[in-house]
Amino acid sequence: MGSIEIELFTTLDLVGQAPGGPDEDPENGFPFGGWQAPLLDDVAGAQVAAAYEGTDALLLGRRTYDIFAAYWPRQDDEFGTLFNRIPKYVASRGTPDLSWAGSTLLGRDLAAAVREVRDRHEHVKVVGSLDLVQSLLRDKLFDRLDLWVHPIVLGVGKSVFDGGAVPTNLTLLEPPAASPAGTVMLRYGLADGTPATGDMTATDGGTAG
Repeated sequence: MGSIEIELFTTLDLVGQAPGGPDEDPENGFPFGGWQAPLLDDVAGAQVAAAYEGTDALLLGRRTYDIFAAYWPRQDDEFGTLFNRIPKYVASRGTPDLSWAGSTLLGRDLAAAVREVRDRHEHVKVVGSLDLVQSLLRDKLFDRLDLWVHPIVLGVGKSVFDGGAVPTNLTLLEPPAASPAGTVMLRYGLADGTPATGDMTATDGGTAG
């Protein structure tokens, strides 16, 4: 069985909408499309490139797929070569144009379809696709969550955890890594169980060793 790996760019208040440009996702009049661009640096770029090593499939929501399909087929850089070569799986209730070579529309039973994709590949990347991410979070159909947290607060926009999250334990897979611009990469793995609770008013104040 392979691994479903979610890759997301987010603000400090966990807004993940339209990091790449003003036309990426203007839904609800979002005024900050392209918020990531001023914060890019070589360190964060190298982290992103490293995260895609070994990727052998993409799992995308409809909006992200349409953006990618309009751009990447004409690119021949490292990412373009990778994205054009590997299979692309699209989660959509509609009928997207699948003319980008290697594209497949998933069946109506999303959970079953995602499990089949995971069984078929080693490293399946979910990029952007916030609506799809909510479904994956809700069903715990992911194995790794990579967040690049940028040092800005927007106060508006779609959240990374916008109604899809359920109580879930995660484990930090490696130490956080910061870039010169202040972006922090956090890599989590899905863990068993649900969050535990305690009582900080216990007689030892929670300080006993």
